Amino acid sequence: MKIIVAIKQVPERDAQIRIDAAGKWIEESGLQYALNESDAYALEEALQLKEKHGGEVVVLTAGPERVGPTIREALAKGADRAIHIDCADLNKLDALGVARLLAAAVKPENPDLVLTGLQSDDLGQGQTGVILAELLSLPHSTLILHVDKTDAGLTVKRELEEGWFQTIELPAPAVLTIQSGGNKLRYATLMGIKRAKTKEVRVVTAAELAVDAAPVVVLERVALPQKQKSTQMLTGSPKEAAAALVEKLKFEARVL
Repeated sequence: MKIIVAIKQVPERDAQIRIDAAGKWIEESGLQYALNESDAYALEEALQLKEKHGGEVVVLTAGPERVGPTIREALAKGADRAIHIDCADLNKLDALGVARLLAAAVKPENPDLVLTGLQSDDLGQGQTGVILAELLSLPHSTLILHVDKTDAGLTVKRELEEGWFQTIELPAPAVLTIQSGGNKLRYATLMGIKRAKTKEVRVVTAAELAVDAAPVVVLERVALPQKQKSTQMLTGSPKEAAAALVEKLKFEARVL
């Protein structure tokens, strides 16, 4: 079973973000980067499938040279090899452009399954995986928490709203976008880190893939959210105030 996992390198969640001088993207100098969270869960799902059924896990990423450590992290956790699409201006592409690059690299591999994260931590559009499925003319499903291989294809568990789940069957090959939290993520072992240094990382360029990745959607401006402060006074008896507070935490703040 050959599984391709599309991963993305994103700024660390606690990074101090600044807007660049042009106001069209973030200032990347000095930032620390990490593997996108839901992509890490996609990788874990692929590794567990490989452990059960055998085969090969190939990680695929697009980005500049700095994605090297993220690729090595995936290889250290157990991926067998990697494909790096060298793309210095990834932030200038839209989801369609990125999906076109990924599709061009996936097609020659003829995989049994393609996994991506549900969405990226930086842009959060949640579109690349489903567009990739369309470009590959493969069935797809989203919000996946667990994947089982069957004689007929695949059985997947999807997360719906408010604690509801859905189990569906799909033919293989297919493209699935993986939700965070479905598995416990593994750490790279010392032996895995050593082995990663010898694993194949094939580097290709957009020109070599002969893909027109010019964006259809152009990001004109980015801005940091405005800081706002507000105070609400809850009146009534302590019991009434407590009930009103719980209501606001549930349906306004959405923290309960």
